Amino acid sequence: MKKLLIGLMAMLTLPMAIAADFKEGTHYDVIKQTATAKPEVIEFFSYYCPHCFKFEPVAESIKKSLPEGVAFKKNHVSFIGGQMGEEMVRAFAAAEMLEVEPAISNAIFDSIHNKRQNFTSRDDLRSIFVANGVDGKKFDSAANSFVVNGMVSQMEKNTMNYKIRGVPALVVNGKYQVNTGSVKSIEELNELVSYLVNLKG
Repeated sequence: MKKLLIGLMAMLTLPMAIAADFKEGTHYDVIKQTATAKPEVIEFFSYYCPHCFKFEPVAESIKKSLPEGVAFKKNHVSFIGGQMGEEMVRAFAAAEMLEVEPAISNAIFDSIHNKRQNFTSRDDLRSIFVANGVDGKKFDSAANSFVVNGMVSQMEKNTMNYKIRGVPALVVNGKYQVNTGSVKSIEELNELVSYLVNLKG
């Protein structure tokens, strides 16, 4: 009985022991001195990035593992893709506004990385929306709207403020950037993100 109790106590303390092993400079970096008012996780990504394409299931796992009330946001960057970089940001923003983001993101990722489609204009992106059930005129209206312009501007601002130079990148509470290469599994990454969400200081 005593051994059983010791074993249970060890299991209960294990997550805390793991969390205590996360170190600044190894598992994460402090990129701002002040955290956001509310806890949040931002994933910076690009449709053009093959690593971001492979990271999609991981991002979904992180989103599902977050405590209630912690927002998970995606921020498309424009520094990949040349002239089409900003068009991809705009397409992502339009998809969010029209509430079709998961389907559109999957379709664009698939077109670029599996079908090897070359996007050269907004019309190419419009075709993806139409193929996934969005009226073409609704896409045109959304892509040129004040709301989407504001979303694009905010994503560009976030990329600049957090000095994002590579993707995928995870920023927690506006203060910590995760070193994804420091963990060995999705479970460990989820634990690291949760640790940073709750980190005080």
